[in-house]
Amino acid sequence: MRVNGTVSIINGKVLCNGKPIEDLESIDEKVINISINGDVEKIDVDACDRIEVTGKVDYIKTMSGDIEVHGDVTGDVKTMSGDIDCGNVGGNASTMSGDVRRK
Repeated sequence: MRVNGTVSIINGKVLCNGKPIEDLESIDEKVINISINGDVEKIDVDACDRIEVTGKVDYIKTMSGDIEVHGDVTGDVKTMSGDIDCGNVGGNASTMSGDVRRK
């Protein structure tokens, strides 16, 4: 599925421009991996296993999950619980439980 607009995962629901795409609550076991090829302005996710971006990111945040950016982050990159691997960071890189590594 190709989505044009804003994709959000909030309380286990995938939303595109604020409208539900799929209800994830019906799945007992779920692994949420987000992969983006290309530049992205903002990624803000409640929880996932992993976010991977091949391109430039302006801002990226998740409460729980690893973040890997094959490129630079012009603003902040944050996760409460997870590792961060990325190129140059223009703002702050922070995790409470994990490692921060520059590629």
